Amino acid sequence: MRKQKIDYVIRRHPEYKGKEITAKRELSFGIQLASRLLLDQLSYQFNKERLDKEINQAIDNNDREEFERLSFEYQPFTWE
Repeated sequence: MRKQKIDYVIRRHPEYKGKEITAKRELSFGIQLASRLLLDQLSYQFNKERLDKEINQAIDNNDREEFERLSFEYQPFTWE
């Protein structure tokens, strides 16, 4: 595994008078990508489970219109 390179950007407060210097650590591209993929997967799972529950409830209630609306909304989740 390669070492991660850490870059610090020093930004001075406009009224700097020898008091404060802040440094900001930039996140690597790999960490940004991994966190975005994790959040996408979590939101995908949450939305799919929510739609599953709503579809099952519509079937239990014999609500055909709600079932058709939810099944149309569920179609993108079937492309795996």
